[in-house]
Amino acid sequence: MEMASSQKSTWLKWQVVTLIISTCVWDFITGQIRYSIPEELKHGAFVGNIADDLGLDVRQLSARRFRIVPGPNTQYLEVNLENGILFVNEKMDREQLCDLSSTCFLHLEIVIENPLELYRVEVEILDVNDNSPGFPWREFRLEIAESVALGARFPLENAHDPDVGANSLQTYRLSPNEHFTLEVQTRSERNKFPVLVLERSLDREHQAVHQLVLTALDGGVPERSGTALVIVTVLDVNDNAPVFDQAVYTVCLVENAPRNTLVIKLNATDLDEGSYGEVTYSFSNHAPARLRQLFRVEPQTGEIRVKGVVDYEEASVYEIYVQAKDRGLYTAAVHCTVVVEIIDVNDNVPEVILTSVSSPVREDAFPGTVIALISVTDRDSGENGKTTCYIPTHLPFKLQSSFKNYYTLVTDDLLDRESVLEYNVSITVIDSGSPPLSTVKTILVQVSDVNDNAPRFAHPSYTVYLMENNAPGASICSVSALDPDIDQNAYVSYCILNSKIRGTPMSTYVSINLNTGNLYALRSFDYEQLKNFQVLVQAQDAGFPSLHSNVTVNVIILDQNDNAPEVVSPLRPNGSAEMVPRSADPGYVVAKVTAVDADSGQNSRLSYQLFQATDPGLFSVAPFTGEIRTTRRFEDHDAPKQRLVVQVMDNGQPPLSTSVTIIVSVVDSVPEIFSDLTERPENIEYFSDFNLYLIVSLGSVSFVFLVAIITLVSIKCHKDRHGTLGRNCPRSTCCSRCCLRRKHSGDVLNNSHANFQMPPSVKAPPSCMEVGGSGSLSQTYCYKVCLSPESAKTDLMFLKPYSSSTPAGNNAKPANPYVTAWRRQTSDGADIGTNGSSEVSYEIDDQIFT
Repeated sequence: MEMASSQKSTWLKWQVVTLIISTCVWDFITGQIRYSIPEELKHGAFVGNIADDLGLDVRQLSARRFRIVPGPNTQYLEVNLENGILFVNEKMDREQLCDLSSTCFLHLEIVIENPLELYRVEVEILDVNDNSPGFPWREFRLEIAESVALGARFPLENAHDPDVGANSLQTYRLSPNEHFTLEVQTRSERNKFPVLVLERSLDREHQAVHQLVLTALDGGVPERSGTALVIVTVLDVNDNAPVFDQAVYTVCLVENAPRNTLVIKLNATDLDEGSYGEVTYSFSNHAPARLRQLFRVEPQTGEIRVKGVVDYEEASVYEIYVQAKDRGLYTAAVHCTVVVEIIDVNDNVPEVILTSVSSPVREDAFPGTVIALISVTDRDSGENGKTTCYIPTHLPFKLQSSFKNYYTLVTDDLLDRESVLEYNVSITVIDSGSPPLSTVKTILVQVSDVNDNAPRFAHPSYTVYLMENNAPGASICSVSALDPDIDQNAYVSYCILNSKIRGTPMSTYVSINLNTGNLYALRSFDYEQLKNFQVLVQAQDAGFPSLHSNVTVNVIILDQNDNAPEVVSPLRPNGSAEMVPRSADPGYVVAKVTAVDADSGQNSRLSYQLFQATDPGLFSVAPFTGEIRTTRRFEDHDAPKQRLVVQVMDNGQPPLSTSVTIIVSVVDSVPEIFSDLTERPENIEYFSDFNLYLIVSLGSVSFVFLVAIITLVSIKCHKDRHGTLGRNCPRSTCCSRCCLRRKHSGDVLNNSHANFQMPPSVKAPPSCMEVGGSGSLSQTYCYKVCLSPESAKTDLMFLKPYSSSTPAGNNAKPANPYVTAWRRQTSDGADIGTNGSSEVSYEIDDQIFT
């Protein structure tokens, strides 16, 4: 039994809990919660736990900005955000708040954010019997003719009780007397009028004044009452009173009717004659003051006309109490009621109230984001009070209706602050009246910036021309990037991306200003080493997350005339020694100067000119080829040695130049010995790869040629020792002579201008030598090779012409062959000869060398 009883009790508890939860869920779904509290509660009185009823977490009330939307009468209630309890903040008087309304509600709007939600709370204020019924006057004076028939009724001023329901005025009570009884007439729930009924005839001579106590009672617990003294004076008047056609008149009146508009014309008749039959009209004594402000009664005609502004929104029905009297001395007034029903007209424009506005809104807000809560009211009724709300269609917003006359403004499309900074959203509300009235409310919706734009450079790429030999730290150019965002999202900084130039980091070549984007050179550039390079610059904003873009800066190095021409042939600083036969014709090529310039373009364009000469009129230099030619034949008075200084100049601005000295020896038939040509040049520097390639190639050719010469000479000498040429060359002599005779059939070297040189800085085999010459030989020359063991060098020198086998009538052109000696260190001198020198004769084609 106990278990069964326990199960039944548990089941009943669950039923109650389920019922409570269902009620709360229903309230949540409808978005409205209702509480009921009595009036006159003190500060801090508990109303309800609104957090639990709405299903909210008390700990998040402050974080979600839980608040009551300010409005009429919202100061009476407050919410404790720590426990979610709705409590009384200020003592409430129901009669002051709701006047005579049968129901009294306080409407609260609760707003919470994240997400934005709206709840409606209705707090019903229950009436407490805290007011006693009261009469407008403490005394009522009635004048009643003694001839009044039994059953006559005399309306009295009704009492007023601000309370409602059972606590309001319920009935009246009259003190005991012999002549009058009390009748209570009820015309509406709150309109109860006391009426004195004459039950026994009056006799003025017996009693002229009757004093009665009228008590008004309400239905509260405990019961409250109010009293007034009714003084009845018995008059001796005519015996006929005016009579209205009907006791209650009902008329309709359009609100806002113009002043002096006729409402109704009353008619009361009196059967008496004369002054006793003339009727005058007026408001009854208990007509409210507000009614007297709106209407007036014409005393003579009984017309009721409009006196003030009749507003349907103030009251839809007015009850006018009119009395009529004749002109008798002791006339009694008769009463009637005029019920005026007010017809509503569309005279109130809709009102737009912004409950909550969330501005600015992020430009990346998703469609459907709530911007504002809007409530619309229209004081008119019926069709005049129905409203329609809309906004322009070209805006990225739309209106959604959440409750009746409540709208939410939400985003309908993506926003872009860079296109539109702010929107003026015009909310138009129009009612259904005729003619319709409308209201326009403008909401400023600002769009906040989001870092959604990367910096954009002014140009897709930059090309910069920089003159070489720039000063380190010089500005190269300036790059600029713009970010359409604002504030921190638009702050642009610049940097150079990591890259290398020929294996060297870019940061050693250029730098960039973080804020301005100015590029600076960190070193002096040389066009001959680096002609161009690319710098990849990145612009990055300061947003989160940051965005960036890159641009390529092409830096082109411009050539500057900073390299003087360099003479390749003949080698400097000793220049060259040339031999020219005295019988040379004009235009004879003496030598050729070759130079190069490391610059490019016009800076490397070279020209040659004769700068100095022993006899300037004897030689000329080709300006573009560098060939030195004779301009006339040699004469006897011409110096045997001519010193020529050839200047090589480039075409740069300013031009740079260099010069080379050439010694020209004029010979008759035997070449002179130029010991200065045997000197070894020292400290020759090579400034370019071209010079190196040229020297190596010339050295290689000279080496091959020298090996071939030595081989031929060796073979020839070997044959001579065996008597091949009929000439013996003793080995014991200091110098061995080998004669090389000219052959008539050979003409290989005729008119040749070969000039073979081996730079002294190039290492070559010991047997390598250079042979240079110009033109063909007019006679046989004998060359002597002296090898000295005491000397550390091997010298090849010109000796004397050898003409024993040369025909006297040979008309061959004179030649000026020369040999530049190649000196080498040797540690073996014993193989050369006992006397320290040897003479060798050898033959090449048609020339004989000794």
